Amino acid sequence: MKKQQEHNLRPPRHIAIIMDGNGRWAKQRNLPRTAGHAAGAEAFRRTANYCRTLGVEYLTVYAFSTENWKRSAEEVAGIMKLLGAYLREALADMEKNHVRFKFFGDLSRLSPELRKLCEEAERSSGVYHDVQVNFCLNYGGRDEIVKAAQQAARDVAAGLLKPEDLDEARFSGYLYSADVPDPELIIRPSGELRTSNFLLWQSAYSEYVFMDVLWPDFAPEHLDQAIEQYHRRNRRFGGV
Repeated sequence: MKKQQEHNLRPPRHIAIIMDGNGRWAKQRNLPRTAGHAAGAEAFRRTANYCRTLGVEYLTVYAFSTENWKRSAEEVAGIMKLLGAYLREALADMEKNHVRFKFFGDLSRLSPELRKLCEEAERSSGVYHDVQVNFCLNYGGRDEIVKAAQQAARDVAAGLLKPEDLDEARFSGYLYSADVPDPELIIRPSGELRTSNFLLWQSAYSEYVFMDVLWPDFAPEHLDQAIEQYHRRNRRFGGV
């Protein structure tokens, strides 16, 4: 934080993070993958608190993808247990932290208990406007676009929308991220160099920063470094 104050670098309004590397972190330490996810949950808490300190308005994190169901039942259950524990903690501390929660993804596949926690977190936190954390949960970028196209088609069939009136702005309103500005900065730790089906529509002009650090080891100084890289970019949006 001190470094950013010295350089007078304002954080982007919206930062998104692909939280990757939990399994490899655990493997390096001869621990079960669930231990890596627990360490990753702590990294999320650190990062979310730091973003709030910096004045970031929106933080979107890739918590569980539509493809993650392919993992072992034990690992999936461990991830869902951690998420449930975090949401209970967040609900208990809501009045203190003033964090607004949103969930991007198809929640219908979650357990009734976890789905209820997600719905309660969204509803109870709706009065707060300091910082909004968007959890991408059972989320895939392609799946999001397909579902948006299906809803637009239903609206056309119902006479609520003319095909020629469907432009980029209106289509964005059918996405999970409706009313949320696109992320200016997307960070992927772990050393992987791919987007992994994350915010495909919203990332059209996002700046990507790939970092060779596993997510459980991600610390405030890594976020500082990513923001510094972001400010060195020339964001032309197709212009010159």
